[in-house]
Amino acid sequence: MLLTIRHDIRYRYATPVTYSIQQFRVSPASGASKIVRHWHVEAPGKLDLARDAYGNALHTLVLTKPHGEIHVSVAGEVETEALSDGRLFDEAGPIPLEHFTCPTRLTSPDAAIRELALRVDALDTRASLLALTERIGERVRYRNEPAYAAGTAAQALANGFGDARDLAHLMLACCRARGVPARCVSGYFAASDEENVAVHAWTDVWVEHGWVSVDATQAAFAGERHCRLAVARDYESAAPVRGSRVGGREETLTVHVSIEAQPDQ
Repeated sequence: MLLTIRHDIRYRYATPVTYSIQQFRVSPASGASKIVRHWHVEAPGKLDLARDAYGNALHTLVLTKPHGEIHVSVAGEVETEALSDGRLFDEAGPIPLEHFTCPTRLTSPDAAIRELALRVDALDTRASLLALTERIGERVRYRNEPAYAAGTAAQALANGFGDARDLAHLMLACCRARGVPARCVSGYFAASDEENVAVHAWTDVWVEHGWVSVDATQAAFAGERHCRLAVARDYESAAPVRGSRVGGREETLTVHVSIEAQPDQ
């Protein structure tokens, strides 16, 4: 599959900002499941490129002069390949697996999450991961609207609805409640028009001696319509955009993502 992606991020402020720092994890890396044909990130200032602790590409933008808006444009083409039942065929990575068994503020399990996690006999095969996504789907309805974003895995389960981040966090919480390493993935998803999904979140789970990528929102393994950007313990640390500022008063964030998917020739 050839994915042509454009991602525009625009911040506008009620009054000028005197200082801002923004971090962007919006650059995919070529690997076993994808080849980046070309990729470009444009910003109103110098972008410093580094790797974070998880090995993700991290662009940092620092603006020290007064500004009323920030516009960052991301565009590129990526060739993706279907995964064999979600298997990534890569190594554990730079972080010990034990790190991905530890809960975070967004993935801390409560009694209800532990009960849900135990509804699957064992989380040690790829089939068991799909079974868990089905159990999650029975309890939490996917809603791709900001008003329905829960925030934490426990809140999503209690509310009975959540967005892709919430479903990924609930998958992470269930896996970690069983002592199974799991990490959050941020990225793009080339959905059909009626699904209206672009910026997305899913999970990698360590089973059968390797990482298996599974999408709780789709109740399926990640595949050729998924374009990975970053991994971390939860979405907060893998998010495409994070930042802080001094001044500006009210902030308006506008995000537009377009993805054209076509069979690779």
